Amino acid sequence: MKRLVALALAIAAPATARDSLGVFDRWGAFTDTTPLRCYAIAQPVQAGGASTWRPFASVATWPGRGVRNQLHIRLSRVRNPQSRVTLSVGERRFELVAGDADAWAPDSRTDAAIVVAIRASRSMSVETLAKSGAPFADVYALRGAATAIDAASLGCVGH
Repeated sequence: MKRLVALALAIAAPATARDSLGVFDRWGAFTDTTPLRCYAIAQPVQAGGASTWRPFASVATWPGRGVRNQLHIRLSRVRNPQSRVTLSVGERRFELVAGDADAWAPDSRTDAAIVVAIRASRSMSVETLAKSGAPFADVYALRGAATAIDAASLGCVGH
């Protein structure tokens, strides 16, 4: 639990008020007040490389932006800008849009499909090529993910 709380505290650039909504196996749920967002977050059980930051996967709701269950992946390494980023959840594969070390679903419909797949699967992985050209994958256990996503969604109800 301490690792998840430390991870949640580390991902926000400016200091904000952050409340824990609970820890569910390897996933935690948190809420930030400014701007209001509620999110489920986890660290990979296997990271594809050492980095100066902590890789994570999160699913967030931003009531003020009308965004619900938005996926955000922080990769464990800087990726090759020409390489695709693929999220594998159970038997499903999703191509993500990506920056140097972050990746997202291309649209809200894909976010929704990813969350459905997360609820039905035991693990997910994000694969791409590192800046050096070497392939790598970050692997996440999904036990507790559905409960953390639900807790995060409920944390923003009424806002």
